[in-house]
Amino acid sequence: MKNRINIYLSVFNLFLVSLGVGLVIPVMPLLRESMNLSGATMGMMVSMFALSQLIVSPIAGFSSDKIGEKKIIIIGMLLFSISELIFGLSQSTNGFYFSRILGGVAAAFVFPAVTSYVAKITDDEERPKTMGIVSAAISGGFIVGPGLGGFLATLGIRTPFFVASVLGLVGFLLSFLYLKEVVLDTKKLKEKQSMKTVLTDTNYFIPFVIITISAFGLQAFESIYGVMTAINFNFDTSTIAFVITISGIVSIVFQLLLFDRLINILGEVILIRLSFFSSAIFIGILALTKNNVLVMISTLIIFLSFNLIRPAITTYLSRNAGNNQGAVNGLNSTFTSLGNIIGPMVAGFLFDLNHFYPYYISAVTLLLTGFLTFYWQKKVLAKN
Repeated sequence: MKNRINIYLSVFNLFLVSLGVGLVIPVMPLLRESMNLSGATMGMMVSMFALSQLIVSPIAGFSSDKIGEKKIIIIGMLLFSISELIFGLSQSTNGFYFSRILGGVAAAFVFPAVTSYVAKITDDEERPKTMGIVSAAISGGFIVGPGLGGFLATLGIRTPFFVASVLGLVGFLLSFLYLKEVVLDTKKLKEKQSMKTVLTDTNYFIPFVIITISAFGLQAFESIYGVMTAINFNFDTSTIAFVITISGIVSIVFQLLLFDRLINILGEVILIRLSFFSSAIFIGILALTKNNVLVMISTLIIFLSFNLIRPAITTYLSRNAGNNQGAVNGLNSTFTSLGNIIGPMVAGFLFDLNHFYPYYISAVTLLLTGFLTFYWQKKVLAKN
């Protein structure tokens, strides 16, 4: 693999940010209790992070095409470090809010810039493998983070935030000192496009719709998974954590070892279609079954399916983005954030009506999106 050091260094930043986000998850209930924070305040912190990431992602993406990914990455890592430090020191809700907004901006800088950077320094043959590594780094950070955060919290409930801040600073320094800026032969690439042109380009429009739906489906599924399995299947906290962790580990193994082979055999569109169909079928099974073992198997397949969709779409977009990698990946992050915001809101509303409604709606939505990929494939074939 060419540019191995630069690839791993840039992806390391994704892992650090994902790890930093995961670190604080087990601390939030303790922080809420010690600071006497309301549920609305906790919800606002999540929303502010997601909204700032949604708004800033396309701006950061287009900027990375103009000034270079390295600059965007190091700014993002520095902002991430500062946001975690502010959160660790804050004694008021305004401080927490500001920290979450800054954290969302940092994520908006780092995630699309790293994806764009990796896409620019790899060719079509090695790109699926590197996109699998990118996705595995994000998944790995979210899996390792909560466990490490729980351990660090024994040293003090603010400790995970300070550790996340230090990790961000390490990523900033390493990127500043060692990450090489991308130098491209622009004659071989497409001309840069405006945001409007990118949004209306048929190469991107359907994938952006699919990105939003997949993020919506995953968040609608994941946000109520713990509550739903506890109520309907009597899963305790340790069982839920075990099932999700094992599902995450299996997904990482697939992303690292098998994703590029699946892309080479099936192609991006067919892999995405199969992933949508499998996630829809097993979410439906989850809503109908009474068997706990089948619940665990279904959960594993659902998480695996979602974790194959995202890198497959990103690989497809990077193949077609040409000199607009930053812009396209910025919008990729924006539509992911949009789905992340809508998914839990819709799932929570439907859950209050009936515990199984969110899964019924998710299954139908994902199934229909699977059929949408047939139309997408026709468009791809027509252009080729």
